[in-house]
Amino acid sequence: MSAVRVHNLSISLDGFATGDGQALDAPFGHAGERLHEWMFATRFWHEMGGGGDGAAGADHVFAARHGQGIGAEIMGAGKFGPPGWQDDPAWQGWWGDTPPFRTPVFVLTHRPRPSIEMGGGTTYHFLDAPPAEALERAREAAGGLDVRVGGGPTVVRDFLAEGLVDHLHVVQVPILLGRGVRLWDGLEALEKTYTIEAVSTPSGVTHLTFTRV
Repeated sequence: MSAVRVHNLSISLDGFATGDGQALDAPFGHAGERLHEWMFATRFWHEMGGGGDGAAGADHVFAARHGQGIGAEIMGAGKFGPPGWQDDPAWQGWWGDTPPFRTPVFVLTHRPRPSIEMGGGTTYHFLDAPPAEALERAREAAGGLDVRVGGGPTVVRDFLAEGLVDHLHVVQVPILLGRGVRLWDGLEALEKTYTIEAVSTPSGVTHLTFTRV
């Protein structure tokens, strides 16, 4: 059976994976881009954006695993758009006409809409479904490849709570946000079901990888 993976989920020292006050002009709320500055310097990011070289160190190696062997993605409503995007029938996500996913993407929302076919192989499907049901749909679409749970933190937490994640890559960034949406709440003793490795890099972040035992 295909694996369920989470990659490049950045959190602050106090456990927040996004800030408070998400809006159209602030996708991560008051956190701004601070959680992801480590990634912006990597070759992976520059290759995704089509420009520049970027660094090819350890941060790049971790970041680049994001797309390897992925056949479908699951994301939450908060990753797909700002609060209220369901009221805008023209909203097609943050990523323009050619999103970077290049696979079927299943957006979890209590207000589903018809699927949207985008450029580059991405098709958005909108589901009102619990994690296990959404995963079943994504696995069918993935064609034997792995399924990535792309976020945000609430969706990742829900999948972890139901024991559905095989590989979790969290990047701890040395900042304190104080408010926002936390990843770890309600996941007491999660470490008992995973082998955990930690790698710190010159950028100041620590890559934590959780592999199901």
